[in-house]
Amino acid sequence: MSERQAQNINVFWFLPTHGDGRYLGTTEGGRAVDLPYLQQVALAADNLGYYGVLIPTGKSCEDSWLVAAALAPLTKRLRYLVAVRPGLQPPSLAARMAATLDRLSEGRLLINVVTGGDPIENKGDGIFLSHAERYQVTREFLEVYSRLLKGEKVDFQGDYLRVEGAEVLFPPVQENGPPLFFGGSSEEALEVAASQIDTYLTWGEPVEQVAEKMAVVRRRAQERGRTLDYGIRLHVIVRETEEEAWAAADKLIAHLDDDTIAAAQKIFSRMDSTGQARMSALHGGSKDSLRIAPNLWAGVGLVRGGAGTALVGNPQQVAERIREYQALGITNFIFSGYPHLEEAHRFAELAMPLLPLAGNVEKRQRTVNTGPFGETIGGDRRPVKK
Repeated sequence: MSERQAQNINVFWFLPTHGDGRYLGTTEGGRAVDLPYLQQVALAADNLGYYGVLIPTGKSCEDSWLVAAALAPLTKRLRYLVAVRPGLQPPSLAARMAATLDRLSEGRLLINVVTGGDPIENKGDGIFLSHAERYQVTREFLEVYSRLLKGEKVDFQGDYLRVEGAEVLFPPVQENGPPLFFGGSSEEALEVAASQIDTYLTWGEPVEQVAEKMAVVRRRAQERGRTLDYGIRLHVIVRETEEEAWAAADKLIAHLDDDTIAAAQKIFSRMDSTGQARMSALHGGSKDSLRIAPNLWAGVGLVRGGAGTALVGNPQQVAERIREYQALGITNFIFSGYPHLEEAHRFAELAMPLLPLAGNVEKRQRTVNTGPFGETIGGDRRPVKK
């Protein structure tokens, strides 16, 4: 893949395998996330024209590979961004899994390389390495993994990983394997991105901070003779008016109390993730100053780890903020919203018509009564566009 100031963007949605609901930090308005519900979200994303879906990873989530395998046969165009975990998976096993799922999905697999930033969770998974050591494992993992998916037979001896005669007998559909996505803000993470990754991901910080980080990654990649694509992970709250959008943002955290926020922030503070520290710094664990940039709100990060900011506004405002990130060179936008089924429809209907979309946006022949018309008026006539 190559870096470009593209005219078109890929818009992803999110599969909430760690839970969903109408409010954050409470059981009020909570929603069961079972296979039928995930099927609804995936089918909605596929039919609405989203390029793909991100499936999260970690002990708080259903396993991303099994979820993707369950949903891929039900969808036609939707791509699945699924995590590989250096240190948890041997690279040879991960390469075979990726090749298999790429074949079974007919080339609709994308790979999210996740090193992991919570030392407590890592210990539960049997990983007792420092931050720097984990990224060295990631570098060695990707060296073996990428060569295997290019069809090589690999002998490799690193500081942490060793393989002899490793190979993948059945190749993936996508040449050289599914594209690699990766996010991280530490010095070690930026080096991995610049040297081994196809698409560098950032969480939704203000435009100026994103630009600074991307400039570092871009320069380091160029020093290695490489060019990258870029992506951003954001929540979104879009309504027909700005007032409605901000009211919806306030409502999303209406049941959050100080004790719940403090408990979440204590968990985030134990992490050695530079990106998580940058997210937490945007709000400081307080509800007082959550509007951190034009139409950018940090309320989600009060209790949610990882991506903690949302674009909030009317369709024109949200589209304008997206175009500002696009102007930096970002072409992959991974969105989510609560609840994820309804918000997938709302964003697709209100905002996506204003965006220069690539991917799954070909015009499809519509059959009778599939619209977009709305309900028949008086049982006699279709409404017309004003």
